[in-house]
Amino acid sequence: MRPRKLMNQINVVPYIDVMLVLLVIFMVTAPLANPGVVDLPSLGKSAQPPAAPLEVMIRADATLVLRERDKGNNAERNVSNAELVAALRDRQARNPDQPVVIAADKNVRYDAVLKVMDELQRANIRRVGLLVQPAAR
Repeated sequence: MRPRKLMNQINVVPYIDVMLVLLVIFMVTAPLANPGVVDLPSLGKSAQPPAAPLEVMIRADATLVLRERDKGNNAERNVSNAELVAALRDRQARNPDQPVVIAADKNVRYDAVLKVMDELQRANIRRVGLLVQPAAR
């Protein structure tokens, strides 16, 4: 009797059979699976474009100018601190999300900008930001 030789190869035929059976099962069941339905939320009111910000400009001589950009209208008027607060309160009473930006000349003292910001904060004016010009590279 001859001695048996050791087999040093893997028999992959059973693995291929199992893979083909699984492939057939997935191909048959995939069309039967119900695709997930996404229930999207509905919007109660129509989406409105954001309001154009009101610009409070502080010029180099510390005068205040209110610029309103509504529907192509660039109305500018000189205002005092009291007139500025009254105008901004009126606009935010009509539109609570009305943004306000402060555009100060770069030669204006920082103290003047802080005074205007403090005045607006004491008057409960919301959504106040600073307008800057991006640096050219």
